[in-house]
Amino acid sequence: MSLSGSNVLFLLVAGSTTVAGAARRYRLSAPLLLVVAGLLASELPGVPVFSLDPEIALPLILPPLLYTAAQDASYTSLRANLRAVALYSVGYVLFCTLTMGLVAHALVPGMPTAVAFVLGAVIAPPDAVAATAIARRVGLPTQLVSILQGESLVNDATAITAYRVAVAAAVGEGFSFGSAVGEFLLAALGGTAVGLVLMWPLQQLRVRLGDPLLANTFSLLVPFAAYAAAEAFHASGVIAVVVVGLHLGHYANCVDFALRLQEEAVWRMASFILESAAFALIGLQLPVVVGKLHGYSTGQLALWTTVLLTALIGLRFVWAWPAAYLPGLLSRRVREREGRPAWTRPVVLSWAGMRGVVSLAVAFSIPETTHDGSPFPQRDLVLFLVFALVIGTLLIQGLTLPALVRHLPMPPPDPATETLREAQAQYEASRAAEDRLDELLRDPRNRVPEAMETRLRRLMERRRNGVWERMGSPVHEETGESVDSAYRRLARETLDAERVALVAQRDAGRMDDELLRRLVRRLDFEEALLEHTED
Repeated sequence: MSLSGSNVLFLLVAGSTTVAGAARRYRLSAPLLLVVAGLLASELPGVPVFSLDPEIALPLILPPLLYTAAQDASYTSLRANLRAVALYSVGYVLFCTLTMGLVAHALVPGMPTAVAFVLGAVIAPPDAVAATAIARRVGLPTQLVSILQGESLVNDATAITAYRVAVAAAVGEGFSFGSAVGEFLLAALGGTAVGLVLMWPLQQLRVRLGDPLLANTFSLLVPFAAYAAAEAFHASGVIAVVVVGLHLGHYANCVDFALRLQEEAVWRMASFILESAAFALIGLQLPVVVGKLHGYSTGQLALWTTVLLTALIGLRFVWAWPAAYLPGLLSRRVREREGRPAWTRPVVLSWAGMRGVVSLAVAFSIPETTHDGSPFPQRDLVLFLVFALVIGTLLIQGLTLPALVRHLPMPPPDPATETLREAQAQYEASRAAEDRLDELLRDPRNRVPEAMETRLRRLMERRRNGVWERMGSPVHEETGESVDSAYRRLARETLDAERVALVAQRDAGRMDDELLRRLVRRLDFEEALLEHTED
């Protein structure tokens, strides 16, 4: 039975999200499980041959994933760790491109130097999405999470630029060090410039779109617009998206609260679907890649994969240790300000080097022919090696990173310290809110009944004291529940009771659906506030 295009798309999205959901439910490696599921699905009868079109994959998958990551990232943390982020996202990627290219050229008989550098550039950027998710789950220090986040935002731009230079040399356009540096500067500075030009008008438009529905639709278009605008000038669309995403995320507080809540939900869903489908496509396409290989024995492929995988993992360690300690050795100012990093930092950063879907999407964009019309040298072999290295890093590093982090002697984040910081911040914000309320109430036009004024002040007091209650509230002897947790549980129970009562009134014909939706929406926002104050 043949499947139509719409059925194939539905099965891809439904199947990949189901597998990813199961991985989240049972705390398994979602990328690896999706790849395995794709491999198994490719052997089923009736499953069509999938081909990842690079003209669609890069512009469709990369901008929204980067935009979501940029909005979630902390601009202040990235700025505080700028040197480490630059060392990994630019320095390491270029180092890995050159070294992996030299290893591949020496290892694989007949592989031209330019083609080897194409392979090095494609496999150079780690996909830190999975690493960051694992880091947060196992409680890595905030600084390490920020470095991994920052690296994942910029390393794709570095790798794609290096890839374009290598491909130009491989297809016969020629290569010079000056042109390579010029293209890199054009991509980096041009992408940054496009992002800087776009970020302010996009933010102003976002603030002035009062309707959350329109604003969310606009939000979905932003990463694609930034990417396309930069690419039109032959600059880095990746950097443009990151700059815009960081700016809009940093000033997210300027938009309506309803938009913030909806936008977060929309983008989390979109990125979840895109990531899941992309990793499933890796597994679905592997049989196609293997089927095109001719003239290589299984022993050769196994040897080349093993050597390259060992080099790929080892190079991360070779870079991580000097990156951690050389700045302090060379600069007294850095040494006095930051001290000596713990040895666990380069270990974790080295092992968090899994490759992912970006490498596969870039690999499929390798042209099939050179300028003279001849086939691109060893293109199918490069594709296979990229697939094997991606799956190898997911299998080896992705499965073992949580256990490694748990067994390293790293002090976990101190909950008491974090709660104290939250309490202090909330106290200062509540005092500012009270001052503003006093100022407003001095205006006769803002006078309200005393009961309403008391309710406003109690609401601020509740937000201010809630954090302190989590620190010092007694725990129930039987349930082990704190007073603050009990308050939230009871509040949710009463909100659920209100919803049931409202639905009963609608069913009895005492209100219409429009009024029901409006009232339930208010309750949903109240419950969302409860959930967010628990985080």
